[in-house]
Amino acid sequence: MLIRAATLLNGQRVDVRVGGGMVAEIAASLQAHDEDMVIEAEGGALLPGLHDHHIHLFALASSFRSVFCGTPLGAAGLVERLRAAPGDGWVRGVAYHETVAGDIDASWLDRAVPDRPVRIQHRSGRLWIFNSAALALLGGGAAGTPLECAAGRATGRLYDGDQWLRERLKPEAPSLAWASARLAARGVTSVSDATAANDAGAFQLLRRARQTGELRQHVAVMGGEEIAACESVDGCAALARKIHLHDGDYPEPEAFMAMLHHATAHGLQVAVHCVTEADLAYALSLMEEVGPSRGYRIEHASVVPPDMLSRMAAAGVTVVTQPHFIAERGDAYRADVPVPEHDWLYRGAAFLAHGVKLGGGTDAPFGSFDPWPAMQAAVERRTRGGVVLGQAERLTPEQALELFTTHWSAPGGRARRVRAGAAADLCLLRQPWALARVALDRVEVMAAVQDGVIIHRDVSALRSKRNEMAQ
Repeated sequence: MLIRAATLLNGQRVDVRVGGGMVAEIAASLQAHDEDMVIEAEGGALLPGLHDHHIHLFALASSFRSVFCGTPLGAAGLVERLRAAPGDGWVRGVAYHETVAGDIDASWLDRAVPDRPVRIQHRSGRLWIFNSAALALLGGGAAGTPLECAAGRATGRLYDGDQWLRERLKPEAPSLAWASARLAARGVTSVSDATAANDAGAFQLLRRARQTGELRQHVAVMGGEEIAACESVDGCAALARKIHLHDGDYPEPEAFMAMLHHATAHGLQVAVHCVTEADLAYALSLMEEVGPSRGYRIEHASVVPPDMLSRMAAAGVTVVTQPHFIAERGDAYRADVPVPEHDWLYRGAAFLAHGVKLGGGTDAPFGSFDPWPAMQAAVERRTRGGVVLGQAERLTPEQALELFTTHWSAPGGRARRVRAGAAADLCLLRQPWALARVALDRVEVMAAVQDGVIIHRDVSALRSKRNEMAQ
């Protein structure tokens, strides 16, 4: 493969030859071989393939078959979408938030859709809401189940009950092909699946998806204790023990520290879900007690007061953030989060200034799967309503890009570069970087290459050497 007339980050225009899964040669001009597939970059930026450091692949795949129920829909719009859902079986909704129609329950859903079972997932991922038809299929009343109950009746709400729900529904794992193609089309060549419930079975499903080509990206897997025993092969790697903290409902300190020790002993990182100040305080205090480690990750770090920044750096913590939540949810944050804490939300520049390593993830499907608007949000920090939250936390476009261009095992580490001898994991934009950097959310991806193989292409950009000679 020959990529011709591409522009590197430094503005240099070059030809790049790819062979054997590697970047074989970079020069001002290279001769195409007869067997070469030639990609005419026409000055477009050639970047390392993007890595999403925090995503949920099976949930993302399911979301493409689901009804979107989130902001900016209103109550009437939600009802219309639910009633228009295709088919005659289950209606599955995603991304719900109270700003759409309030604190809905089974009674509300019964009025909206009385004749089909409905389940809607809250955008936090922690809550499912069912109508009465769905409750009947799941076993009816709340007695002996984790379903919320009020005045002796099930409200239709299920908190933190994904495992119970899977046991009732026994769903087949969705195909990852469509989700993988959508990610590739945005230049994503590898991902870290951050699902806390991942076990050996989930790891094998991901590995099989890689082997069959259903999943085009390399995948690093977080999950429970079983992940430590999973063998990293075929572009599917064991990455981290995931600990999902829920505000006020924490494991005993001894149990938490045992998880840290177990993960470290098995060569895994520890990724702790922290979305409140209390979550962070709990995790950080025990990490400090165990001792500094380069394997500590804080996922989200949604609210970080100034006095914790230096402590996080000293503990060796890496943060994996979702800056696009400022754009997607910022107006709700303005209403729900105390004003003094607005500047502490999904911080960026402050982490870097204090020496805290910073990587980026989309948290898809709980946020948009497209990393480019996430980068733009890291630069602008502007809500949909046009308000800037935490102006001092803005990153440069280059810093925003680096959130998604570090190695899968080292978010916040040294950003990968396009260079001879490096793995051919590449993202080719239609625009040169000088143009892309001023409108990151509007970049066009011409091609994505993973291990030297094209996993996404704009067909108009490709032609074989033979076709070129025939013209």
